[in-house]
Amino acid sequence: MYDMVLLNFTMLHGNISMDIRKNEAGYFMNIKQGDMLPQFKRFQQEYEEKALEVLRSGWYILGKEVKAFEEEFAAYLGADFCAGLASGLDALYLSFRVLHIGKGDEVIVPANTYIASVMGITMAGATPVFVEPDEFYNIAPERIEEKITEKTKAVLSVNLYGQACRLDKISAVCKKHGLYLVEDCAQSHGAMFDGEYTNHYCDISCFSFYPSKNLGCFGDGGAIVTDNEEIHRLFKIYRNYGSEVRYHNMVVGANSRLDEMQAGLLRVKLKHLDELNNERKEIAERYLAGINRKDLILPSVQEGAGMVWHQFVIRTDKREELMKYLADKGIGTLIHYPIPPHLSQAYEYLGHKKGDFPITEKYANEVLSLPMYNGLTVEEQEYIINTLNSFEG
Repeated sequence: MYDMVLLNFTMLHGNISMDIRKNEAGYFMNIKQGDMLPQFKRFQQEYEEKALEVLRSGWYILGKEVKAFEEEFAAYLGADFCAGLASGLDALYLSFRVLHIGKGDEVIVPANTYIASVMGITMAGATPVFVEPDEFYNIAPERIEEKITEKTKAVLSVNLYGQACRLDKISAVCKKHGLYLVEDCAQSHGAMFDGEYTNHYCDISCFSFYPSKNLGCFGDGGAIVTDNEEIHRLFKIYRNYGSEVRYHNMVVGANSRLDEMQAGLLRVKLKHLDELNNERKEIAERYLAGINRKDLILPSVQEGAGMVWHQFVIRTDKREELMKYLADKGIGTLIHYPIPPHLSQAYEYLGHKKGDFPITEKYANEVLSLPMYNGLTVEEQEYIINTLNSFEG
């Protein structure tokens, strides 16, 4: 009966984001874990006008759109400088190159992060040193100091799933030991800690603008923000083949420039970022209020930490059964992330084995991301909640 009511609602209201399917069990919604189209359609006219403006400008690399976006994003975050780059991964590995961290150096990093965080370290030639997370899925500040050696040069914090780390404690450890603090903000555009944007605690903050991010573009893109003028100058050199003046190459740099089209489209989305983040918060609050299963571990937000809800991640020891049940009901889910970096084939050479980081490995075996995206309707959210509550596995 419930499914039929939803079907009738869709027929009457013509809500194209609510895809209704039918199988042998009856009618059900077809909801993706992530869907970027509803957000595009909301601001479609603005995006298309900006795209035409860029196309008609005749300037497509490091022009006025990149410059304007860098200024606007820095102003939004209260930072002094921003440098647009080709990807979030480039932001990470160029950070360590700019800081002269490489072979023989160590960088402390959370063990449960996405592998790109670790790649940013190793691409620069440095060695990652893993630290277990806390109950909020971020690096545990109290576990950092025990991993510091004479080779340690930096800590890479990661605001996983959109929640700010305990940056007060992490920055205090870094200052005590003379370490750089680099921040992976790929999932936390607009997140705050103790009322300040997270970048205020860090030497460099690295952003990805991959399309699914809270501030995502329509292809690949990235940026760093910093309050250090010399670091900013070096990023502009490194991103452009190591050149500050054309054909005068100071270092072996990279081709890592945020292009004009993506910068222009990001300028459109940046104007709506607070609105989009607030919408995600409302979705998360509805999930938290409605899901009433005691056998699921729901996400929580640490005191003082901001959360922009890039993902809504639950934990269960019946993950496979729950995933299948939800899939049969037309609800998409995703695992962020099933293989910890220390157990990946790419990092076998580090010599880690199963059991070295038990908290990280437990999370990897239990986490499951529910649908979370801008444009997820209230009706779809309620369907997800009711379906999840009815699981009998």
